[in-house]
Amino acid sequence: MEIFEPFKEAIEEINQAGGERTKLCFQCGKCDSVCPWNRVRNFSMRRLIREANFGLSEIEKDDIWLCTTCGKCPQRCPRDVRQIEDTVAVRRIANVYNVFSDTAKPIKTVSSGLKTEGNPFGEERSKRYAWAEGLNLKKFEEGMEYLFFTDCYLCYDPRMKKVAKMTVNILNSSGIEYGILGEMENCCGESIRKTGNEELFKKLAKENIKNFIDRGVQKIIVSSPHCLYTFKNEYSQFKVNFEVIHIVELLYKLILEGKLKFNGSLKKKVVYHDPCYLGRHSGIYDEPRELLKSIPGLTLLEMEEEREESLCCGMGGGRVWMETHKNERFSNIRIEQAINAGAEILVTACPYCITNFEDTRVVLGLEDKIEIRDITEIIAEVAFV
Repeated sequence: MEIFEPFKEAIEEINQAGGERTKLCFQCGKCDSVCPWNRVRNFSMRRLIREANFGLSEIEKDDIWLCTTCGKCPQRCPRDVRQIEDTVAVRRIANVYNVFSDTAKPIKTVSSGLKTEGNPFGEERSKRYAWAEGLNLKKFEEGMEYLFFTDCYLCYDPRMKKVAKMTVNILNSSGIEYGILGEMENCCGESIRKTGNEELFKKLAKENIKNFIDRGVQKIIVSSPHCLYTFKNEYSQFKVNFEVIHIVELLYKLILEGKLKFNGSLKKKVVYHDPCYLGRHSGIYDEPRELLKSIPGLTLLEMEEEREESLCCGMGGGRVWMETHKNERFSNIRIEQAINAGAEILVTACPYCITNFEDTRVVLGLEDKIEIRDITEIIAEVAFV
């Protein structure tokens, strides 16, 4: 039997990068039992934690890049090992040494786009709000109630631009006073931070924070659960505290206040998918369901693994920028669960989930079996009949 001794210098490096809680792991294996990767292939978070504890992490291997930061294993861990923080710590070391597996190499291109244009697609910053032409969006000015922060997908992805336009139509009809930052807006930095590039995250965050403070921003509306989580939980390390609300929370509030009413109905069977960063990470489960229940004619169904047990789509933790083999996509399982539940439409509230489900639907040849919609598209459809 081969015996390994702890690599003390590596252990110290992992600890300094934020992975010091690996030492709390007593190898119970609960993380492996709930990890979605083990639905499609063999993967052991327990082994990664053990290797990190001994300073034996293999940063050149694909395994350190698999975690989607879905939050299931920290939810079940009896020792508060914080597997996400530990995984990101190892990825930070890989960034320092510029070691990326073939799967993770696209992150370099993403990083380049974020550095130069403030978005992961490398698209021109000046065109960040080209999708809004003709919508008469106002630039945010001090005194306005809300800043509408449209994440990178809503600004540049053709599918998600539709969601952005629907969101603007709803906000305009509700009478809410809001504005946008325009080309001054950067990516929130959440995904690149999860890939271990702490320096770039801090650059993006500091620029956003400066723009928010300079313009007197106090309240922020977001469409992405990843922006929501980052603004609320990670920007606080810079000693700022903005009031951040996800669009589903705001829409629910508007309905309760009578400022959003439906003029039509939707006689469809619908299931709602809980995004990891809206559900497990932010605790928002009821608002989207209540929104859907309030739509005349709509029948709301539930899939297997809903709410706290929701199955990750597979795009968190920076996986949105990495290629996943078509037979190893968690989204394949999720689409099948939605169809088995009897749904005609799969609704969610995250640009990553929408993008992934749309791609999976095409790959599996299920375009005629089920629709993929963002919740704002559904609301707009019945509000503006």
